Amino acid sequence: MNDKRFDPARIAKLDNPERRKNLPPEQLLDLLGLTGSEDILDVGAGGGYFTFPAAARTSGTVYALDAQSQMLEYLKSRMEEQKSGHIEMIQGEAEQIPMEDAKVDAVICSMVLHEVDPPEQGLREIQRVLKKGGRALCIEWERLETESGPPQNHRISSAEMVETLENMGFRVLSRQAWTEAFYSVVFEK
Repeated sequence: MNDKRFDPARIAKLDNPERRKNLPPEQLLDLLGLTGSEDILDVGAGGGYFTFPAAARTSGTVYALDAQSQMLEYLKSRMEEQKSGHIEMIQGEAEQIPMEDAKVDAVICSMVLHEVDPPEQGLREIQRVLKKGGRALCIEWERLETESGPPQNHRISSAEMVETLENMGFRVLSRQAWTEAFYSVVFEK
């Protein structure tokens, strides 16, 4: 098991009022410019923090990908409670997404790439599954000292992220700081 992965026992941390204030899912999803019929992949879906709001915005399929079966079980129970249709769960790694090429119109990748070694492998997979002209929203930890979150050496600064994306041939559409610790980048294939 990847020692950088989030511990499923701490799932409550993924959806709490403080996180919603700092990283409002609705405002972040606005950045993707969804039109309502996209197929969307949520990489590292966890408990559905972005999966459910994304499903409310599209008539397409939302694919909830997570490496950990405990996270998918939790997500499944929430899907049953919320009677959410058009969400499909997939167990798999960000480094090797079990999905065909050019399958989705949009990708959400929140707090995942710092767990991928190297992060470029996860980005290559996002590039592979995105349709031409598709957009991705990446949310990550800025590289600075904070009391919580992953160690410094696991973090990717927003400047590094933009440079990596541009070097891979993506077109960076926006970069935004949400707090001192978190940023988002929207990019297009």
